[in-house]
Amino acid sequence: MTALFLSAVERKHKRAEAHHLKPVVSIGHDGATAPVRREIEAALNAHGLIKLRVFSDDRAVREALLLELSSTFNAAPVQHIGKLLVLWRPPAPKNKAERDDRMAGPKVVKVLKFSKSGNHRPQVKKVTVLGNMRLAAGGTLKRARRKNASIKKTAQQS
Repeated sequence: MTALFLSAVERKHKRAEAHHLKPVVSIGHDGATAPVRREIEAALNAHGLIKLRVFSDDRAVREALLLELSSTFNAAPVQHIGKLLVLWRPPAPKNKAERDDRMAGPKVVKVLKFSKSGNHRPQVKKVTVLGNMRLAAGGTLKRARRKNASIKKTAQQS
């Protein structure tokens, strides 16, 4: 695979986003072993922008590792500062399954109350209407009434 390419402006924005991040994967003196690569893959899938800490003192080794990891994981090398490496890969699109049994959620409705004299502005009030409520005339909320049980059921319950 080839590494992604970021323009200077995009790289600058990614560096700014990565500034507050803590390193999620540490690469020891053994290098990028198979378990370390699995962790890097999982972190890229979960976050997209990750920071790695490399415990190697040789700068050339760290630069080579950054290029190797970016090409292996199809990621863009964002930054190499000291012993920290920053990689970015765009997140994969997530498929959201639609549920057929889903009911309507709460709705925020604006209620206008006009003044009794026509000289004042109407008052705007935001009201949250839940699934078992309805908005009555005059802007008041009313809850749905429980249906009365049949005479037969009430006789059985008592």
